[in-house]
Amino acid sequence: MTHPFHFTARVYYEDTDAGGVVYYANYLKYAERARTEWLRSLGIHQQQLWEKEGVGFVVTHADIRFKQPAKLEDEITIETRLHHIGKARMSMRQTLRRKDAVLVEMAVEIACVRGGKPMRIPEKITRLLAEFLPLTE
Repeated sequence: MTHPFHFTARVYYEDTDAGGVVYYANYLKYAERARTEWLRSLGIHQQQLWEKEGVGFVVTHADIRFKQPAKLEDEITIETRLHHIGKARMSMRQTLRRKDAVLVEMAVEIACVRGGKPMRIPEKITRLLAEFLPLTE
């Protein structure tokens, strides 16, 4: 398997609650940014895909395990790994870390849609992403 994609973010005041701890919903935002930047690094620009082909990706399920909180001023790294790709859906595993400490683990399922309805992931995207699938024995 190819190396996972890493995206780094800083925790700002706006990301935290009154105690300086990242508000739980903001971990989803960090994960979304990391997935978007991973696709962008592969030449898949979601806005162009939407404008030219009417194709988009939507999260259909997220399983999140909170292990430790991120806090104001922390630098966190979001690791993204493609876990599975099917005809119209894909799943990813994402881990948010502060240095070596695992903060959050999530499994995210994403569907490809056009006009709000599921559709087959475009072949050019499937071919490109297939390189990132884990090796099976």
